[in-house]
Amino acid sequence: MTEEGMSWEAVSSGDGGNWTRPDGEVMSPPDVDLCQVWTGVAAEVWRRRPGPAERVAARLLRSPGLARALVTTPSLLLGWVIATVVVLAAGAAATLGTGTPYVALFAPAVAGAGIAYAYGPGIDPAWELSQSMAVSDRMVLLVRALAVFGLNAAVGLAASAATGVTGSAAALTFGWLVPMTAVCALALAAATVSRSAYVGVAAAMSGWTIMVLAGKAAAGRLTAAITDSSLLLPYLAFAACCGAVAWYATRIPRGAS
Repeated sequence: MTEEGMSWEAVSSGDGGNWTRPDGEVMSPPDVDLCQVWTGVAAEVWRRRPGPAERVAARLLRSPGLARALVTTPSLLLGWVIATVVVLAAGAAATLGTGTPYVALFAPAVAGAGIAYAYGPGIDPAWELSQSMAVSDRMVLLVRALAVFGLNAAVGLAASAATGVTGSAAALTFGWLVPMTAVCALALAAATVSRSAYVGVAAAMSGWTIMVLAGKAAAGRLTAAITDSSLLLPYLAFAACCGAVAWYATRIPRGAS
């Protein structure tokens, strides 16, 4: 916003080369060509040749731009994936030692954090460039969220299988997918409304912690939050509400403040 409370779009020049007030006064330094700067930023982001994963994503999504947005997801980068594997592997080791399904307890929180970091200003290196793409914010957000959710679910299921306590298909669906979906939806809603990944992570972590502790207080079991079938519909309803909030929060057109 400018001093007069106007949006930046209202005072930018037609070619994006500088910023001016409505009265014609130049706001950016005379020796800085913002158009050239943004051209340099775009060139830096796009100069990397597509790797195998990006080429496959481009064929599946039928959009090179969307594929690049997917492979640059912060929570799909190698460091984050390794951290996810380490956390769930530690949960699997704890499960083998105690018999408590810590993988199922850790997975929703880990996935929620990944979803919060999937898309947004401040943490996404391709955020500014993605704002100029022909692909909508919602489409980028949807593709990234589904990819992060799928990766975390696959890693979690593998860790759970390693412990030998996966259980029946119905128990697996409730103990994993439904609570994880609710926590991820909460993280997504908080992150998109606040435009902050940190808020999304805090919401996911605190929400899931409260749920686990409340289940323990009510039923006397730490695993009540993932084994009590009466929570199935509340989880699904909560996830739907959070999804609606995230959808509404991303309705704002590009460039609107």
